[in-house]
Amino acid sequence: MGDFSKDINSNFPNNRIKALLNILYTASWITNHQNEFFKTFGISPQQYNILRILNGADKPLNVQVIKDRMIERAPNATRLMDKLCTKQYIERLPCEHDRRVVKIAITDKGKTLLKTIPISFNNDLLKNINESEAEQLSALLDKMR
Repeated sequence: MGDFSKDINSNFPNNRIKALLNILYTASWITNHQNEFFKTFGISPQQYNILRILNGADKPLNVQVIKDRMIERAPNATRLMDKLCTKQYIERLPCEHDRRVVKIAITDKGKTLLKTIPISFNNDLLKNINESEAEQLSALLDKMR
């Protein structure tokens, strides 16, 4: 098992500071792993999140709804969707009653891509903790927020 303080060769004034920095360090570690994983599929973790949201909604959604449901609230969500549109994984559907409103839908090509991505990809990141520990960790993170 890794020791965060040894990984960065540092001491901390107290355990709260150590925990906070450990969360940031771990978030970066997860992001790096996910970026590498999704690179093989030609998308980013944020784009995967958008595709999952649209696939799960089972209907076209407003851009703001997608942004609200994203795990990482990306200010560049529109740019991420532009890239997914270019790759034909999603499409923009203009509202017939209001030209200012655009809904976003996942395409069949986007659904096919999602089917090729194993849903167990995050399991490796969590292989060192059991179900009970995962529940406790999640509860502590919820409590922190």
